Amino acid sequence: MKLSVVIPVFNEKNTITTIIERVKAVPLEKEIVLVDDCSTDGTREVLKLLESDPLLKIVYHDRNQGKGAALRTGFQHAANDIVIIQDADLEYDPNEYSRLMKPIIDGKADVVYGTRFGGSEAHRVFFFWHMVGNKMLTLFSNMLTNLSLTDMETCYKVFRREVIKNIVIEENRFGFEPEITAKLAKLRVRIYEVGISYSGRSYKEGKKVNWKDGFSALRCIVKYNFFR
Repeated sequence: MKLSVVIPVFNEKNTITTIIERVKAVPLEKEIVLVDDCSTDGTREVLKLLESDPLLKIVYHDRNQGKGAALRTGFQHAANDIVIIQDADLEYDPNEYSRLMKPIIDGKADVVYGTRFGGSEAHRVFFFWHMVGNKMLTLFSNMLTNLSLTDMETCYKVFRREVIKNIVIEENRFGFEPEITAKLAKLRVRIYEVGISYSGRSYKEGKKVNWKDGFSALRCIVKYNFFR
């Protein structure tokens, strides 16, 4: 099965070249779909220099809309059998693609979540309240979806292409995570989790999610489980 790697990008000048090289180095047949969400720090200029690379599909938003909007665009351009989300900030390791894809390739799963709270992979020790917030949001989401996920907010979500192509993404920002989880639960697709490593970064290093996104996630959990 061929892989489409969808990378939403916003102001990642310091890491964008590195993540592209890491993804390219993974020994799998793939395409890399990058969606620049109107970066203003020089990221777009870096991407312009890479447009001739045959492995890359680069799409540009003319205004900043958010991660969910960038993913919506990226999914529209993904052409291969399996689609995986990859952040551009180096927190997640592309060398784990094969393990994440395995339940789908084996015919057991339609969707795979890479959990930061399961398995024995290395994790950077970081913010306590972020961990608490993630677990509380996952618990609340599980209560309404009747799933038993351990990490609803994880970046690493892997889909059979026909699954993600049939879901309309409405959220433009980080509300994508609870939205997609609710919609997958309603479709009753087979969801697996695979433990992954995690190298979280600080706000000084460029982390963008904040407490406001936590409240937005709560809103989205209610909205997409009860009103969609």
